[in-house]
Amino acid sequence: MLIGCPKEIKNHEYRVGLTPESAHELVSHGHEVLIETGAGNGIGATDDLYEKAGAQIVKIAKEIFERADMIVKVKEPQAVERAMLREGQILYTYLHLAPDPEQTKDLIKSKAVCIAYETVTGPGGQLPLLKPMSQVAGRMSIQAGATALEKANGGRGVLLGGVPGVLPGKVAIIGGGVVGFNAAQMATGLGADVTILDRSPEVLEKLGMHFEERAKTRFSNKANLAECVAEADLVIGAVLIPGAAAPKLVTRDMLKTMKPGAVLVDVAIDQGGCFETSHATTHADPTYIVDGIVHYCVANMPGAVARTSTYALNNVTLPHALKIADLGWKEALRQDPHLAEGLNVWDGHVTFKAVAEDLGLPYTPVEEALK
Repeated sequence: MLIGCPKEIKNHEYRVGLTPESAHELVSHGHEVLIETGAGNGIGATDDLYEKAGAQIVKIAKEIFERADMIVKVKEPQAVERAMLREGQILYTYLHLAPDPEQTKDLIKSKAVCIAYETVTGPGGQLPLLKPMSQVAGRMSIQAGATALEKANGGRGVLLGGVPGVLPGKVAIIGGGVVGFNAAQMATGLGADVTILDRSPEVLEKLGMHFEERAKTRFSNKANLAECVAEADLVIGAVLIPGAAAPKLVTRDMLKTMKPGAVLVDVAIDQGGCFETSHATTHADPTYIVDGIVHYCVANMPGAVARTSTYALNNVTLPHALKIADLGWKEALRQDPHLAEGLNVWDGHVTFKAVAEDLGLPYTPVEEALK
């Protein structure tokens, strides 16, 4: 199979779909790999390193889209990239379609085979291709929130860890999954006063056993959520409904109860955000203020730590890429029902139920695509 990896063009996105090591693995399986020149510069991977791995360097993305059987990326294809997709071509990347009707419409029109990292499943309902980026984003959310809390950045001027004689900052983390757990690890490590909210008694029990007295846990109902948000210096939105739009848990009215200069970090922004006042921002202009509350809503947070993120991502995406390349996408999905969960769009049809429901589009079961 001919596999192409274009340079990411989203604002301040420095990750790359394939590392030189991943390109070498694909080549060693007998496949051809095309890399757009400079695609790996953000992680310190030069064109020379890719060539030594057996990949071919091409000058423009257009050539990759014209020639490749499978496109491997990190972020969702931008409009100019979607226009270059063709019928039957495999697109393997993060998509986050539920809050993005324009992208979904373009992918349907392209008739490409679109496999989304974020809906590929694992044993026990895990999301193994989303997990490493959730780990990175969870940890980064505390760094970003701590910076936004600085007075020069519009925040309250609170140091999360406090100092002797001064209370630490209060952090409320909404959602106790991978993002929430990693955010809590960072926040407790700094010495902040941490509360984690979740609706699952089992999750709350695990969090309580892990963090013991270092973090408090509370059941996430409207009253508890409102109280924690009002008291917090920093609120982390870490909720996820796989493949679907995030629920709006923090309303604009709740902002009026918060301390002026408090910070909201919406890690769920890729799925539309879990704060009513959220809209996607970029690393170039990461924050804005609504009703005196600082919002950090960067949609590709892990892109800021591109080297760590790229290698963590390739660790989990490469095995599936090899399977797709070795077997062809249909046979790969037939043999691996977890990978089949990643198929979101095929031949002009939406094949992921939550996306179809959120966008009011017809739903075609994956089984139809695999016939």
